[in-house]
Amino acid sequence: MILGDSSPDELLLAQHAGRVTLDDLISRALARAPDALALVDGGHRDSALGGAPLRLTWAEVDRIVSAIARQFRSLGLSTDSVVALQLPNTAESVLALLGVLRAGMIAAPVPLLWRRAELAAALARVSAKAIVAGGRIGGTDLAEVAMTAAADAFTVRAVCAFGRDLPDGVVPLDPLLTAPAGGPFQAAERAINPAAHVAIVTFDTDLGGPLPVGRSHVELLAAGLSIALECRMEHGTTVVSTLQPSSLAALSTGIVPWLLLGGTLALHVPFDAVELGRQLGELDGRVLAVPGPLATRLQEAGVLGQAGGLQSVIAVWRAPERLAASADWPAGACGLIDLQVFGETGLIAACRAADGRPAAIALGAVTAPRTAPGATLVAEIARTDQGTLTIRGSMVPRFAFPPGAERGSGPFLQVEPDLYVDTRQPCRVEKETHTVTVTAPPYGFVGIGGYRVALAEIERVTEEIAPGTTLLALPDILMGQRLFGHASHGETIREALTARGVSPLIVAAFRDRRPAAESAAA
Repeated sequence: MILGDSSPDELLLAQHAGRVTLDDLISRALARAPDALALVDGGHRDSALGGAPLRLTWAEVDRIVSAIARQFRSLGLSTDSVVALQLPNTAESVLALLGVLRAGMIAAPVPLLWRRAELAAALARVSAKAIVAGGRIGGTDLAEVAMTAAADAFTVRAVCAFGRDLPDGVVPLDPLLTAPAGGPFQAAERAINPAAHVAIVTFDTDLGGPLPVGRSHVELLAAGLSIALECRMEHGTTVVSTLQPSSLAALSTGIVPWLLLGGTLALHVPFDAVELGRQLGELDGRVLAVPGPLATRLQEAGVLGQAGGLQSVIAVWRAPERLAASADWPAGACGLIDLQVFGETGLIAACRAADGRPAAIALGAVTAPRTAPGATLVAEIARTDQGTLTIRGSMVPRFAFPPGAERGSGPFLQVEPDLYVDTRQPCRVEKETHTVTVTAPPYGFVGIGGYRVALAEIERVTEEIAPGTTLLALPDILMGQRLFGHASHGETIREALTARGVSPLIVAAFRDRRPAAESAAA
């Protein structure tokens, strides 16, 4: 599926874009070193989520990806079908995503914290034909969540899952992890450049609900390449990622650089500091991707010092307004790369300055590496008349998804004629230097650890359940913001929100805050 393909000019542009797909990169790594270690789960996976950790070579990755692609085709799913994915940060999440792409379909990873209400809305918005789930998050079985959400989305034809004790009607995928090689998989033929087709859809949040953002292989590679260049990653690099691959930030700091460089991708289920240090040391981790507020804390705790070869820490700021107040990076430590993330629109990577403070980003062209001569242009930024940051470039989508979304009733990606997309992030520009500082989250939204929700929608739902409920969004050092709710019957509203399939972050806003002894007495 090529977006905007009604125009001959767009067809010509797609035909002459880069021709390498994410799946092509697997073939390159396989040809170079089939027995090299490619994909590794964290050693604490069993205690955190259940299931034995996987440790796979490139040959094993290729075999499993082909098996998954065949499974999707056997379910009757056609080329360009959208397949949603809700999996924790484990090897299965990467394998399933790559299997969708090899089958010629479109992967749509969704946040782990989405429950029935948000998941069903997203499935319907992109007309998903299947969903893949697996694993447990606390007491929540993601396969059961997928089944209930699929029942509300009439387009879903198949629910697949990894794991044991799956609900009736779910297609089990665990056997594919050990299935014998079935020979090369014949991917779908593309009349126009395969890399120009939509590969992955991620979801932003709008006042009207989930906002799908579709990206081609070319756009995804541009985002990942910009980070690899700023980090000065080398071929064969081991990347350790703590981020679930359901967002542009996670994909472009984990899966995409891994495929580009043909190294090792180590996955860490957040969060075990001891296990993270062990992974970095045992695998000779060179690049680590973590949420921005955790970077300096890990350095101070000595976790990063366990990896003698660690070269770069990517601090992912999903709430970029928090970056300006971040702690200085100590001299002599490995390089810190600040990654400012503007929802699912775009991102900017910048290495910390010598004084340990965040680097200044100026209006206009953004290159990678930023300080090197002859650097590659990756984006352009400007400030709108409304005082928000807007961005365009090779990583920024140029069309709404799905095709024709702009004529529907749901929210869609709005692209200006000059190809700029408004991030809705308020920003300040210094008059003399023209440097830009993001100052606040988008108006009307609450950002909790990268999870963005519309405050008005939360207030509407809680008011329906319990009139007179108080709900506040408060600043938080680690999470960016947090919700604080007050209701006369907290337990009742928690149960009602859970029954509606609302995110646990919203349910937790009404948790019992009384001391344990007082709560027991009540």
